[in-house]
Amino acid sequence: MIRTIITVDKNNLTLQLPDDFLGKQVEVIAFIIEETKAKVTNLSKSKTFSAIKLDTNGFKFNRDDANER
Repeated sequence: MIRTIITVDKNNLTLQLPDDFLGKQVEVIAFIIEETKAKVTNLSKSKTFSAIKLDTNGFKFNRDDANER
């Protein structure tokens, strides 16, 4: 696999591929990184999770009951 990040300064791009790519199908994908970074940035913001509070005092986990079908 080859991954290259470049700053585009013209409409044409030439890729130098290794010899072991010869005779193989190759997929080439080009996309603008800024759009992807914006999505990742939104996901990376910390979010709070508020769960229902349960009183588990006196609860004993029984693995056999949990795995019983």
